[in-house]
Amino acid sequence: MPTKPTAPSRPERWHLDAGEAAIATLTIPADAARERCFEIACAMTVRVPTQETIAPWHQMTVQANGARQWQRRIASRNAGSEDGLDYRFRRTVPVAETLRITISVEGRGVTRARLVVEAEEA
Repeated sequence: MPTKPTAPSRPERWHLDAGEAAIATLTIPADAARERCFEIACAMTVRVPTQETIAPWHQMTVQANGARQWQRRIASRNAGSEDGLDYRFRRTVPVAETLRITISVEGRGVTRARLVVEAEEA
């Protein structure tokens, strides 16, 4: 009789800090024996200048395996400080499939400060 695959002793955790990059891609490799479910957190931070010459804004787009999960563009606030966006979602990864999370950011009148994606097995 075949034995059922066992779960790892600790849940998987994946983390990518892309710093000031405009695009970050986190690739979670396939598992040949089991389906997994991940809680995924995506966050971006921008620096907003003290003096605004134009109306600043920032945007974040999140894709999972090439399909858009979420996109948001907002006016940047907190002149002289930081502002940002974050998005969380859950994704089930079937047996033998890879999960690729891609985050891209854009902005006008702001400077990229940090781009982070984390995945934790639920």
